[in-house]
Amino acid sequence: MFKNIVKLKTVPSDSIKASTAHTALSVVDSTTGKAGALALAFVLATSGSLAFAQSEKPQFIPFSHFIENTRTANSGAFPARPDSKVKDASAFEEMRQSILDRYQGIDVTHSFLSGGQHYDCVPIDQQPAVRNFKLSSISPAPPQSLVAKPVTEEGTVRPAQLESEKPVDEFGNSTHCEANTVPLLRNTLEDISRFPTLQDFYKKTPGGAVKEAQAHAEEFVDPTVSSHKYSFTYQYVNNHGGNSNLNIWDPYVNTSLGETFSLSQEWYVGGSGAATQTEEVGWVVYPAMFNDERVHFFIFSTPNNYSSGCWNNTCGDFVQVADSGLLGNYFNTVSAAGGTQYEFSAEYYLYEGNWWLSYQGTWVGYYPGSMYNGGQNTKNAQLLEFGTEGVGTTIWPPEGSGAWPSTGWEHAAYQRNLWYIANSSTYASYWDTLSPDIPSPACYSIAGPYSSSSSGWQAYFYEGGPGGKGC
Repeated sequence: MFKNIVKLKTVPSDSIKASTAHTALSVVDSTTGKAGALALAFVLATSGSLAFAQSEKPQFIPFSHFIENTRTANSGAFPARPDSKVKDASAFEEMRQSILDRYQGIDVTHSFLSGGQHYDCVPIDQQPAVRNFKLSSISPAPPQSLVAKPVTEEGTVRPAQLESEKPVDEFGNSTHCEANTVPLLRNTLEDISRFPTLQDFYKKTPGGAVKEAQAHAEEFVDPTVSSHKYSFTYQYVNNHGGNSNLNIWDPYVNTSLGETFSLSQEWYVGGSGAATQTEEVGWVVYPAMFNDERVHFFIFSTPNNYSSGCWNNTCGDFVQVADSGLLGNYFNTVSAAGGTQYEFSAEYYLYEGNWWLSYQGTWVGYYPGSMYNGGQNTKNAQLLEFGTEGVGTTIWPPEGSGAWPSTGWEHAAYQRNLWYIANSSTYASYWDTLSPDIPSPACYSIAGPYSSSSSGWQAYFYEGGPGGKGC
């Protein structure tokens, strides 16, 4: 078994202290609401999203009420909310109009609430990406035989479960959409106004690990990545996508100290400079985005080095085909130190010109090839990356489990079952041969990559660390 391959080391005392400090902060934060009763009442009256007082019971808001409340929302009231970061009235109006434009001409069959977020079931050919890319039809999914199969080990590794995988929500609404409809994650003013501008809500990073890997190749260090710290592995190879099984943890992100998010993900990268293009998938703890400290599933893609792109199809850049609410949902199951490990498999595959995504063996949807404007990723990606990323100012959040990768199995976060697709027509695939990159060794690291003959562990590594100051 792979657990015998890595020689486990004792966790350094400073990392234990850092991990303990973050845990203590989490307990304190979870017992104090960030919004008072008046702010909560205002939020529920305007469009029903849960405010920072997370102990309150979520409210289900019918789609028609949500739209009407958005139409009549007052730019003078929202900036006064405790969690609002809206830059000015003009920025608020752009947010409001973007929501109305997103749902213009859409017929909602039914809605459901999952993880404090609303999903609206819309006809598959009315979803925003179809309109934005002027698609005449929905592309057929790749054959089911080409999807990555989840690999688990009974009693040791178990498949993750999303909140949306429950058959009905707490209000009795089905979490699956009718035939020929798909669940669209609802954009609300409460969500978007936690950011200064609409563009801040959409954007992911000014480069992250992608820029770091390219900087190494070009002997150039980009100063814009200074607030992004990470541990990752990479391989330069022409590819049509690939797979990873991502181990799930819930690192605490202390927003009161300027920490922003912590994630574990896959990147498939093509091009360079302003022409950099990516397909990304993973899990993230991002309080400003999701209004909680839970770990959420996410996707992201950019055709132009992060000048555009958005989280979880919020700007209408992804064509959904799956009938359940997946994008942006949170995981009910999280790995335990010394206990059961939870994970999910995620695969990208460039199939007939579109970048298709699968989750746990199901095709979810695709980024249309036309989004890449004839760029590198219309042909193939050139760089594989897997790892963690955190954003902070003077202090950075834990990544992965928060434990050093050297602690190994059942303590450190991992990614495994790492392979890439070399040829999209024959589906020839190969195990990744990755190299580690550790740009912030005082806070994060990589153990591996390793290889094993055990099923699903032929290529794997441990990732993350406690974060802190001096990263």
